[in-house]
Amino acid sequence: MTLDDKHAAVAAAVEARLGERAQRLENTAGELGYAIAPGDLLDCCRILRDTEGLQFEMLMDLCGVDYLSYGRAEWDTASATTTGFSRGVLGRGDALAETDYQPPSRFAVVYHLLSISNNARLRLKVACEDDGRPMVDSVTGIWASADWFEREAFDLFGILFVAHPDLRRILTDYGFIGHPFRKDFPLIGKAEVRYDPKKGRVVYEPVSIEPRTLVPKAIRDDNRYRPDLSKD
Repeated sequence: MTLDDKHAAVAAAVEARLGERAQRLENTAGELGYAIAPGDLLDCCRILRDTEGLQFEMLMDLCGVDYLSYGRAEWDTASATTTGFSRGVLGRGDALAETDYQPPSRFAVVYHLLSISNNARLRLKVACEDDGRPMVDSVTGIWASADWFEREAFDLFGILFVAHPDLRRILTDYGFIGHPFRKDFPLIGKAEVRYDPKKGRVVYEPVSIEPRTLVPKAIRDDNRYRPDLSKD
């Protein structure tokens, strides 16, 4: 999809200043985005914030991405959706979905920038080099709003942000183990938490529910669906 005139001008300015350090991301929604190497992140962010004509003064959002089993689906067609009855009932195993994008690493951090001066938006993506210990530099010194966003990505994905002033969990409990947005984290969790009135405190216990496939609760199986009644 082509960019509108405003974002096409922004793209030209970004590429003129950042050069080969900014690799244009595939555009599927009329949006502008670039992949940046971890070592270039801070310098590129300062340029994007301070350069006349760019002036991305605001970090609107920051999020983690886990590409574990990216591109793998339970069907072998590019036209099917990733939700619905067929996914739960007619699972296709590990068929590969058709995609040209191959993530360079398991984890990445995505930055959503806004230029108030120019009314323009920009997305940056930085791949974490170490899958076992994902880590990127903190941008809190460039955009103060990154503080809680980076803590959230650390809490949910386990991504570490170097030089963050107070990197600790923000959504899960202090004693929580693991990172719930990682795709290898069990949907039912690893422990249950409840308040015990006898002990007068919160206690952790093994999970009491059984893992299950999320399928529609009402699956009809009556005479209307008998194979021998189907028409050729």
